[in-house]
Amino acid sequence: MKNLNINVNDNLYQITEKYPAVISVLTNKGFNQLDDEKKRKVFGSKITLKQAAALKNIDLDKLVELMEETILENSQNNSQAETIRVAGSLPCPVKNPLTEELEKLRGELDYNLELDLKSASQGLEWLKNGFEDIESEDELFDLFISAGFDLFFDRDLMDRFRRQDVFKDASGINELNSDFEDQNIDLLDPEGDYSVLSIVPAVFLVNEEELNGRDVPRSWEEIMSEEFANSVSLPVSDFDLFNAILLNIYKSYGREGVKNLGRSMQKAQHPSQMIKEGGRKAQNQAAVTIMPYFFTRMAKRFPHMQFIWPEDGAVISPIFMLSKKKKNQKMKKLIDLMASEKIGRILSEQGLFPSVLAGIDNNLPENAKFMWPGWKFLREENPGQLLKELESEFNSAVGVV
Repeated sequence: MKNLNINVNDNLYQITEKYPAVISVLTNKGFNQLDDEKKRKVFGSKITLKQAAALKNIDLDKLVELMEETILENSQNNSQAETIRVAGSLPCPVKNPLTEELEKLRGELDYNLELDLKSASQGLEWLKNGFEDIESEDELFDLFISAGFDLFFDRDLMDRFRRQDVFKDASGINELNSDFEDQNIDLLDPEGDYSVLSIVPAVFLVNEEELNGRDVPRSWEEIMSEEFANSVSLPVSDFDLFNAILLNIYKSYGREGVKNLGRSMQKAQHPSQMIKEGGRKAQNQAAVTIMPYFFTRMAKRFPHMQFIWPEDGAVISPIFMLSKKKKNQKMKKLIDLMASEKIGRILSEQGLFPSVLAGIDNNLPENAKFMWPGWKFLREENPGQLLKELESEFNSAVGVV
């Protein structure tokens, strides 16, 4: 193999600046900080490749060899083949395994695969910035995989190109998992533009020590009642899920419901922070935390925490896939992988993100219901503008008891 002179005593930031292709190699080895440009500079500048390998107990020689292979393959692909660009935001529990499956596919493709997939915790601003200035579909990524009602349905963002017939669902998914089919949750796009791969459900985790005589709330309607004013922790920083909550509450309970939800908020807290605090008595703990279903797995170790699937339905934030119609044939293997049972099981089993694929056991609670606004609502409304209004109304009610 050609010696690329990767100096194991160089820090990770120096190496990734020189060879960007190895960022995915290192993140797949557990260095998730390198996926974020700011963290990559701060963290990467403090640790050499040699130290990094030792930290993760990785064979240094094999790591260097893998990095060199990736660099050379990337260089050859860039010079010889068309590039297909994939972008989006993946939930943190499944980002690495999904990225690994995409990396494995590279050898079967006759084009260069450029991945720009970030953790959902980073939000979508990095992808939305400058989007309004895009004039041609050629400037767009070829495949998008992400949650995000505002990105995909904002009439000034992605929906502008959907209306120009740029995208077409090529997933081949034409039958829904019975978890959704039995409830008439219409996750198959009737106009055939979007694919939905799975969902992120928002559920309740109740701190019984903070109820102070109140009954355990079992519905969004109870959460928004005056009884739970200033008692609820909401995942405001998880933009995709919080936006889904606002839209669904508005669809089911109107603007008054959104204001009542604001009245209920005690604190804006990421679920991971609640899990850290959950095992100890602390001041200002919320009676109820709204969180992705995934986090309830970690909360089971706390006996005073009770998981509740809302009786009026878990708010869902779909994980969408949107692909360019003119590139669908070229991307068939890539799209087929993302719509495959293998990926469906990773989403469902490793992330507790129920798959839409028929035949997969999502292991949901009995009679689990969902709250979903529906395609008609999403197309007739302008979710981008509506979310700005709902956020303002929500904020105006926070702290008002």
